[in-house]
Parts: sequence; structure tokens; C-alpha cells
Amino acid sequence: MRGGPDRALGSLTSRGRCLLAGGLALGLVGVVLGERSLVQLAAFVLVLPLLAGVTVARGRFRVTTRRTVTPQRVPRGTAADVELRLQNVDARRGGLWLLAEQLPATLGRPHRFTVAGLAPGATTTVRYRLVGRHRGRYRLGPLRLWVLDPFGLVERTAVGSDTAPLVVVPRVRPLGRGGPGGGSGGGDGAHRAFAVHGDDDVSIREYRRGDDMRKVHWRASARTGELMVRLEEHPWRAQGTLLLDTRARAHLVAPARDAGRRVPGPPDDPSPPGDSFEWLVEAAASIGVALARRGARLRVVTGTDDPAPGAAGAALGAEELLDRLAVLGASRARDLSDAVPAACRAAGDGPLVCLLGAVGPDDVAELVRLRQGPVPGLAVLLDVASWGEPGRGRRGATGAALDALAVQRDQAVAVLAGAGWRVTTASAGQDVGEVWAALIGTPAGAPA
Repeated sequence: MRGGPDRALGSLTSRGRCLLAGGLALGLVGVVLGERSLVQLAAFVLVLPLLAGVTVARGRFRVTTRRTVTPQRVPRGTAADVELRLQNVDARRGGLWLLAEQLPATLGRPHRFTVAGLAPGATTTVRYRLVGRHRGRYRLGPLRLWVLDPFGLVERTAVGSDTAPLVVVPRVRPLGRGGPGGGSGGGDGAHRAFAVHGDDDVSIREYRRGDDMRKVHWRASARTGELMVRLEEHPWRAQGTLLLDTRARAHLVAPARDAGRRVPGPPDDPSPPGDSFEWLVEAAASIGVALARRGARLRVVTGTDDPAPGAAGAALGAEELLDRLAVLGASRARDLSDAVPAACRAAGDGPLVCLLGAVGPDDVAELVRLRQGPVPGLAVLLDVASWGEPGRGRRGATGAALDALAVQRDQAVAVLAGAGWRVTTASAGQDVGEVWAALIGTPAGAPA
């Protein structure tokens, strides 16, 4: 960052403009009254801003900045420390500098500092802390510098070009040891070994609708009298698939800048999710990270812009999942017609965990029809109305509309439970760990 006489000229501050206006008024009064002394005083007052402007415009400065963010990835609701080092690389002492660190609006107001008389080659360090209250990828900076004359009448500005990244990822809540991918509750198919040699060692199971007929084990079928399917030549590997209902119409989405709104949540949570969509993203992060850290091959399906592995099928790791969920936004999709088939194909015979917003029986009927695996599906249905402000419903919905949503949710729970799914509901006052414990502790075929 540098400035010189060939750069933009200085401009009057509020103090300078007031002084200039006062000088003009004083001169006018002196002329009208014929008072020579008032005219002389007015001329002196008018010369001051002009001299200050020339002084500031002729001044040179060269400043280098280096910004360090620790850590560069923070969970939502936690703080990051920023260290800003400024060095005067000019041969002359710096003047009075006003500094402002530019920040995205969702991270707060710009941080302002004052540095006066920085010696040539000297370095000063400024530190501040900011809290990542909203998920996303941000750039901190650049630094804006104001040069002032000693009287504060004229200022010049210069803007640097250096920035630093900050990624605010979803929080990861503790879930316990149960569930798919390891521990109790996930043994029914979460970890399965498949034979790799010999027809006698091939694992088989009963044929289910949708199975590939090429995998029918005819010898076992003839022996049992029923169609049997081989589970063939797959290496041992846990897997897990998450289906996220990211439709904006299925959630109460709070404005990003609505910082003053009272957010409902568990009493012991200092930074609860601001709306049902944020709760869903936080649940996806917690469940996905738990599966990935247990060695599961993770897939995430949202219907549009899926944060999923590439075509090669590489595993989605915990850190990559968090980075992609950090920028996940609500979609304009009207239904789950694209997401459900993709999730069922990705899950195969492995666990499928569905995190759903405001849904009804028609929304989950396709899940029941397409999900034909040995492992029961798991579903969490959100009570989106519980994230509304007191006295207000979903986008101004009436009490009757909210009751209709509740009825549809209960019907969807009954449809899933009747098909053998493990299903529970989640509200704003519940933590992800609490909902997960209720989900995996529920016997298959019975709602929580």
C-alpha cells in the first residue's frame, strides 16, 4: 500500500468543511460590517484547510501489511484471532494514520485502529478477534488507510490488495458410539465382509424388489425354493449415505443479518442454529463426520449441487465434508423427486440417513418404494414451526396451516415406520446428539 502526490488528492473532513464554512461566513460578516480585522481573521481560517490539503496531498507513504488468521477454519459460533502487522517501508516517518479492516457484513463491522508517527522500517502489530456467526467462505480485508493532517482537516485514503481466507464450517456435535458405521446399533449390515473367491463362500440373501437379476444365485435358489441373490466380490468397507432436504420451501430460513432475533434452542447451547435449515446442516455435519471417522465411505445427496465425491467414487472425508457444507445453501427445488432416487442409488445396501424438513406422506412414499436394502433406513423429520418467533408461524402462516404441517409430518412418520424405518422428529429445543440417540435407540418399525 503506497501513496504519493501522483495519487488522489486529499479531501476535507467534517471538521475541515465546518472550518471552511465558518471562514466564509466570518469573511462575509466582516465585509458587510466593514470590519477589516474580521476579514483578515476569515482569510487565516480559510488558508488553514488549504495548507493542510497541500501538506497531505504532497505526503508520501509506503506501508506493507501481513495478516495472519488463527485458525483459518472455525466452527460456527467460535472465534478466530487475527494479527495484522504493518511496516513503514518509506524513508520518512509516517503521519497520523487511521486504519479500517474491511470485513464481510455477516462477520460484523470493520475494525478501526489508529497509528501515529511510525518510524521508517518500524513495525506495529494490531490484533482483533471476530466470531464466525454464519457459515461460509470469507475474505478478511483489504485494509483501508486514511492519512490526516495534524489538525484533522484533510484526509487521504488508500486501499490495500492483500486479504486472508476464513472458512466458517458447521459445528460438529458429539453423537455417542451407536449408529451406522460402527458400534452398537450399526451391526446389521453397516460392516459386512464379502467373499472374494469361490462359489461356495459367496454370501447370499433373499431377493428383494429392484435387485439385479444377474446376481441371482440359482444353486441356492433351487435348494431353498426361493430366489436368492449373491453379495459378490466387494471388499470389506463400511459406507453411509446422507439425504439432505435443502428445499427453501421446507424450512424456516432466517435472514443472515437478523442478529437481533431471539433464537430458540437447547438451554445449555450458547450458539444454537438460527433456523431449521442450519439445524439440518449441523446434523449432517455431525452425522457425516462420525461416519467418516469410523472409516465409512460417505456420500451426501441434496438433489442439486451435491457435495458428493466425484465420478471416480473417492471417499468423502470429514474435512472435505465440512468445507462443502460450509457453503451449502437452500435450493429452489419444489420436491424431492430428484434427490430420493439419487440417494437410494448411492446407498445401495448400506445405511441411508435422511434429514427432512417439512414433508408429508407423498414426499416419503418414493423413499419407501425405492429403499430395498438389508439395513433399515433412518430418518429425522424436522418440526420447522418450532424455529419460528413467538406468535409468528412459518412465513406468516396461520395456526391452521401449522396444524396441517404437523398432521402431514405425523403421517410421514407413520409411513416410514410402517415400512421398517427408524424415524424420529426434531425440534428447535433439541440438540443433534439428543435426536441421534433417540433415532438409533428406537426399534425398527416403531416411531420414536
